[in-house]
Amino acid sequence: MPRTKPEEPNTHRTMHVVNHIRLLIENGTLQPGDKIPPEREFARTLKISRASLRTGIGYLAAMGVMKIRHGVGTFVADGPPEFGKASLSLMGALHGFQTWQMFEARIILESQLAALAAERGKEEHHAALAEQVAEMFASLDNPGEYLIHDLLFHRIISQASGNPILAALIETITSALYDKRRKTVERSTDRRESAEMHREIYRAIRTRKPLEARKLMEQHLRMAQTAQGLERPTERRAPAGLVKSKQAKLEPVS
Repeated sequence: MPRTKPEEPNTHRTMHVVNHIRLLIENGTLQPGDKIPPEREFARTLKISRASLRTGIGYLAAMGVMKIRHGVGTFVADGPPEFGKASLSLMGALHGFQTWQMFEARIILESQLAALAAERGKEEHHAALAEQVAEMFASLDNPGEYLIHDLLFHRIISQASGNPILAALIETITSALYDKRRKTVERSTDRRESAEMHREIYRAIRTRKPLEARKLMEQHLRMAQTAQGLERPTERRAPAGLVKSKQAKLEPVS
């Protein structure tokens, strides 16, 4: 009788974990700062493999809901808060927000956050950034895992800035972009270059060079924007019918 293949994580099982933890938070069973049950016990409760559980937890960590402390456990995050990502998505659908516009907002905000982190960051932030850089290099062959460490790196910088309002704003934008990015990350080819750039940003922050940190962050995000095909269009074309209509109104009188 052929052996069954080990269960592999997929979107359905990931969302099973996400929805279960969300329910525990909503009904008050889990509070900010609470530690979730051990991996083996939790996986048994959900009737899924530990690999699927890790994928779900990784997704929640990338979204800012959970905080993973290696060697200690996984906890419900206690900040920074997220400013209504659902509302942002709704406004985006209503007003036609473009991905490049969200990325542009991210560049403006996060470059300044990097400068603030270089001025205000503490040793604990430096250690956490170093850990995420190491994890990025260790996961170059695993795009999904790399993306999680990438997002955690940027979240630590926002926390190190010392401004929870800016941190919450960038959290909302990056979370919305993450939802799109995780669907295409398998096609990324520039992860090593990206990891090197993250290491340079970390060094600028650790050595307290705000101008360099700002410059490197902007450079990194623009490179990421280009790599993901999110460049701002040079010209936004109006629908053909509208163009003809405008041309008819603007015909020279001569």
